Amino acid sequence: MRRGVPVLAGPGAGERAALSGTAPRYGSFWLLLGWVVPVANLWIPRGVVADVHRSVFPERRLPAVVNWWWGLWLAGLAGNAGILYSDDTDEIIARAYTGVLPLLTADLAIVAAAVAAALMIRTLTAAQEEQLARTGH
Repeated sequence: MRRGVPVLAGPGAGERAALSGTAPRYGSFWLLLGWVVPVANLWIPRGVVADVHRSVFPERRLPAVVNWWWGLWLAGLAGNAGILYSDDTDEIIARAYTGVLPLLTADLAIVAAAVAAALMIRTLTAAQEEQLARTGH
């Protein structure tokens, strides 16, 4: 059975400790709040994913897809942040008609981040399955 959903939702501390025998750097508290707490949401989600990888294979480098996912996600957020917060409604609507290229670029980065996230989940799930097959737990 594929275990992609626990990676996406973030395995609990017990599951992560069972795979590696060590406690995770980020507790269950940060699995959800790490996405919504301002400033912390710029690095904690990537740290949780890196923690999941290190819990299975501490000797291996973090897969490049993790950094691609996070970089694209941040690029998409940065591209959309100015649209959400800087102007009044009329100016935002006008920009949607006249400044389409920045909007499309930010949206393309978010779509690419979603594709990278799917590849990342697949990569980390395969690593977890390999670890489970090798150790039996």
